[in-house]
Amino acid sequence: CEPGPAESPPPIDSAYNLLSAYTPYAAAKIDIMPLTEFIHISGVEHASKIRVYVSLLDSFDCQIKSPAVFRFELYEHVRRSPQPKGRRVSIWPDVDLTGAAENNRYWRDYLRAYEFNLDFEPQSNQSYILQVTYLCPNSKRLSDDFVLKYTK
Repeated sequence: CEPGPAESPPPIDSAYNLLSAYTPYAAAKIDIMPLTEFIHISGVEHASKIRVYVSLLDSFDCQIKSPAVFRFELYEHVRRSPQPKGRRVSIWPDVDLTGAAENNRYWRDYLRAYEFNLDFEPQSNQSYILQVTYLCPNSKRLSDDFVLKYTK
């Protein structure tokens, strides 16, 4: 008996077919982590920041690192309303993490997430909604909202 013909993988006829194999591992969801908070810089008057932790998740809900552009917007939080997002209070310049050096600068491997520090001076006892938008390299947009309350 002779062995049967060896099975070989189907030929890859284009770069598109090759890339489609990795599609499930691309970012499918964005998550603002609960560690996100207002921080006050001690010793400096009117120096507060919002420390934001953002996690990207693939279609298997695994945290991933990916090139992207992040956009941050802050809105007033309207309580007891079907539309809790009120007027926009602040928008920061987009953060471009498509380059390896910039991407690594914001990446926190121990959290498997990105860390951003946004300058903002909140008002006492005010609630806000932080919206983070992830602009994918393939022009897809993913976003998440997070309620922040500032108490002093």
